[in-house]
Amino acid sequence: MKYIFPSEEWIGAYQEIINSSASYKKAASDWRLGAVSMVCKARPDLDIDEDVGIVLDLHEGHCRSAEICTADEAQEAPYCITATYERWKQIILGRLEPIQGIMQGKLRLQGNLADVVKYVEASQVLVSCASEVPTDFVDE
Repeated sequence: MKYIFPSEEWIGAYQEIINSSASYKKAASDWRLGAVSMVCKARPDLDIDEDVGIVLDLHEGHCRSAEICTADEAQEAPYCITATYERWKQIILGRLEPIQGIMQGKLRLQGNLADVVKYVEASQVLVSCASEVPTDFVDE
């Protein structure tokens, strides 16, 4: 079964994959800096009528919860990455590394970049987990 990105079902599958990843547990075992969120910018032509937020409550190598929310709610997280649908697709497909994308201005980070860079391995594992979610992209 494939899950449409972004959707509650996709987020649920992503959380399961994160929590089954020994690599993530190890790379983020001391992460106590709070939730990480993502905002996917609206694409009305793809039936994404408004910005979509995703909040991952990450703590010590575990994803305690993963929820879809408004962009405003997502921006309340200590770390929020905002990008277009196309950029998120590139990340999920493993074609764009988030920290590199932030440095190149392809993604916008709200939060302390130094904290994120310190956990670059955990970030890379999160991207790997996202690529494991069987994903249907609405533009294909």
